[in-house]
Amino acid sequence: MNASAVPPASSAPRRGSGGSGTGRSGAAGAAWTKSDDKAVQALTAGERRAALGTGSPLEAKLSSVLGGRTAGPLQKAFAITTVGDMLAHYPRRYARRGELTALNELPLNETVTIVAEIRTVTERPMRQRRGSILEVSISDGRGILSLTFFNQSWRSRELRPGLRGIFTGKVTEYRSALQLAHPDYKLFDDLDLLELDGSVSEKAKKWAEAPIPIYPATGTMSSWQIQAAMALVLEAALPVGDPVPAAVRKARGLVDFSTALQGIHQPQRDSDFMKARDSLKFQEAFVLQTALLQQRQAAHAQKAVARVAKPGGYLERFDRALAFTLTGDQSLVGSEITADLAKAEPMNRLVQGEVGSGKTLVALRAMLAVADSGGQSALLAPTEVLAAQHLRSIVRVLGPDLSAELMPTLHTGQLPIAVRRKALLRMVSGQSKIVIGTHALLSDTVQFYDLGLVVVDEQHRFGVEQREALRLKGAQPPHVLVLTATPIPRTVAMTVFGDLDISTITELPAGRQGISTFVVPLAEKPGWAGRIWQRTAEELAKGRQAFFVCPAIEPSVAEPADDLEPGEPDARQLATVTAVLAEARANPALAGARIEPLHGRMSSEEKDQTMQAFAAGEIDVLVATTVIEVGVDVPNASTMVVMDADRFGVSQLHQLRGRVGRGGVPGLCLLVTHAELETLARERVDAVASTLDGFELAQIDLELRREGDVLGSTQSGGRSSLRLLRVVADGDLIGEAREAAAEVLQGDPGLAEHPELRDALARRLDETDRAFLAKS
Repeated sequence: MNASAVPPASSAPRRGSGGSGTGRSGAAGAAWTKSDDKAVQALTAGERRAALGTGSPLEAKLSSVLGGRTAGPLQKAFAITTVGDMLAHYPRRYARRGELTALNELPLNETVTIVAEIRTVTERPMRQRRGSILEVSISDGRGILSLTFFNQSWRSRELRPGLRGIFTGKVTEYRSALQLAHPDYKLFDDLDLLELDGSVSEKAKKWAEAPIPIYPATGTMSSWQIQAAMALVLEAALPVGDPVPAAVRKARGLVDFSTALQGIHQPQRDSDFMKARDSLKFQEAFVLQTALLQQRQAAHAQKAVARVAKPGGYLERFDRALAFTLTGDQSLVGSEITADLAKAEPMNRLVQGEVGSGKTLVALRAMLAVADSGGQSALLAPTEVLAAQHLRSIVRVLGPDLSAELMPTLHTGQLPIAVRRKALLRMVSGQSKIVIGTHALLSDTVQFYDLGLVVVDEQHRFGVEQREALRLKGAQPPHVLVLTATPIPRTVAMTVFGDLDISTITELPAGRQGISTFVVPLAEKPGWAGRIWQRTAEELAKGRQAFFVCPAIEPSVAEPADDLEPGEPDARQLATVTAVLAEARANPALAGARIEPLHGRMSSEEKDQTMQAFAAGEIDVLVATTVIEVGVDVPNASTMVVMDADRFGVSQLHQLRGRVGRGGVPGLCLLVTHAELETLARERVDAVASTLDGFELAQIDLELRREGDVLGSTQSGGRSSLRLLRVVADGDLIGEAREAAAEVLQGDPGLAEHPELRDALARRLDETDRAFLAKS
């Protein structure tokens, strides 16, 4: 495609290439008419290629091909700055010439691209001021849409009934009818594709068969403007080197990178973009897995102090005193950790396990092995409630003798100054071999005598920077053990935690009772609300205790779920701790019950006192926010009532449910929701009620949620850094790519013989991403 394929905004339709027009003379049209951009775009392909410089064309500035005023809107809308960024802006789908896209399902207030046929063109004067309105009616055979142009009568010469075209703009509503005001468009002129004798030309056949790429677009840059710009970029940039070695491509029947780029942006038939997608998807997985495996190599190349338990030492004494036998999974994972700690390279292991499967016990045994070698361990917990509970449970399970020798120490931000100073002294002197704390452990004032192990509890609650800050407090790289009770699907583990060794605990300790989960659907069954209180009272009558969890403290102070979809509407007033507390205390069914609140606005001392009283059986019902989500262990608590359960994510609901059924009494979980059937919010609640299998729920959660950025600090929600790869659907492909990447790195660890792959890694991973991988 040459420069003439990018016409000025005011040009008439060009016969033979399909007519085009743009909306009002705004950014979209201006981007193609500025003199500097026209000069750049008028260069020959060879001249544009030379303008890219001597390095990789993928690293060149996009403005060198398109001009600054054209490249600017692309950077603003899509963060596209280089030729490589532009070529990775793949079409979101493909249309066909003559395809009539449904108009009766268009989303209001969104920019759309549609294919339709012009039905009528009318012009009328404006009532309130001088000028005219041109109204064009288009249809797909099922719906009608109006195009509106102000003071642009000349467009009636372009927009004629019977012509088909591609139209883009923001869908708005005027007098109960949908319309596009001043849309951009491009018309398909079939007459130019006929031979002189009236027969259909070969050119026409190819033109009719070729899929039309539909790009993610904005109000300032339409899909076909991006298509036209892409043609210029392809012409200048291709061919490019392929990061996937030829042998790997051949073994999988993949096309090379240049062919794939041509096929996905300028397909002549469906098979072109299908082959291109397969090849580009594998390349994306291959480059990502190579980066993770390289980081794994780098981590293993570091030096650490080997930590081995002594005969007759802390760990052996602890194991002898245990009143129960470890589960098979606990023993297996413990052996894996013991082997890691014994190496002179840092352990980087993720232990995932069901709620209540004994991950903390496994971590404690690792801490004792480190203490045997003279080292210290730091356990980073997400909340003060959980940190304080960890301290109490560790002291209890160690017993008085080991506790006195190891001196477990708590360090949180709300401790009294005198207590905090004592804790800091114990840490820096090495007197405390086990330190438990919150984010306060990351403070510059915290120093260790010999930090040998970092344990991060509930890793999803911490950012990469926080984990790294604690790791750097070791004189030498400490061993790192990451715990999560949020099971991770295999594909996510390979993609996000591919540089970590992963252990899994699925076996629950003997004696655990089951948990029965029920949805209380108040949208369909409002009369069931009273049964919530009656059922709770029945459990209290048996001498048991209950949690009520609310998504907010009071109407203006919310503690939102971490894993809700962004932008989900809050259609009704949420249940709050203050309202539910008042309702519970006033309910006759709970007369005489001791009911208290627990939430994040209470002081550290108040929260700790409340949790201790609840654990001691001095409180019957705890009305709380998600501060009790993780780690809280009260064996006598049998009932969990989650109010407005649809306001929580799948993993949070599974975590909350895991707070009951931890002792010898069966658990009951009531998920109270106003969400209606067949909504995404209700699907989440129903999914949790359908199974106790956290790994199954993790997969469901992944399928219900958008994939987050698998590299960089935005690991959940928001826009994914993945282009074509999808961790839900492409698990097998990711596994194959990892195997191929491992083979390449085994034969060429430094990638000296694979410069294209080395360059691709440099482009794929900017400094932020590399820092993320180094800290993971």
